[in-house]
Amino acid sequence: MTGKIMIGVLAASAALGAQAADFRPLIKAGFDVGGDTMVTAVFTDGDTEKIRANEGFYLGGGIAIIDAERSMEYHVTLAYKFALIDADNGDIEWTRFPLEALAFYRFPRVRVGGGLTYHINPRLEGSGVVGGLDVKFKHALGAVLQADWRITHTIALGARYTILEYDAKGNFTGTAESNGVGVTFSMNF
Repeated sequence: MTGKIMIGVLAASAALGAQAADFRPLIKAGFDVGGDTMVTAVFTDGDTEKIRANEGFYLGGGIAIIDAERSMEYHVTLAYKFALIDADNGDIEWTRFPLEALAFYRFPRVRVGGGLTYHINPRLEGSGVVGGLDVKFKHALGAVLQADWRITHTIALGARYTILEYDAKGNFTGTAESNGVGVTFSMNF
């Protein structure tokens, strides 16, 4: 299915290229929250800390495609997303690589839209005293809804909602809902 999605994105890009679309490098960063609890760490002083399925910082890049009329904008990006619980005697890390294809309708100072997200190699891993923790998940396909304030023609700050579910694989079973909200920053050149 992802092959069909990427073929569709490439076909749309080719059609836009024929109309003198503007292709620009893009970087993005943000933070998401929400979703089911993936793990709860209990510290020696009794405090606890959780990692939720949608939680994490992300940093990535890709391409922004702006149509000739400047009314539509398309983003194809790949990012690294992670959440971390850090302790003196061990760490827990929740990582994945979101590949996204988003389409936005552009207004003078705002853009709204959404699209698909495909999370590659989701993994929950521990080190130190939690070194036995190593849960791998299947690649996951979901959706993103996003609205951005266009601060300038190249810089945007926005809010997003992700709809996604992770399925464990290997020796583990179960699912984790990753629905949640986030803030995002992007800049194209």
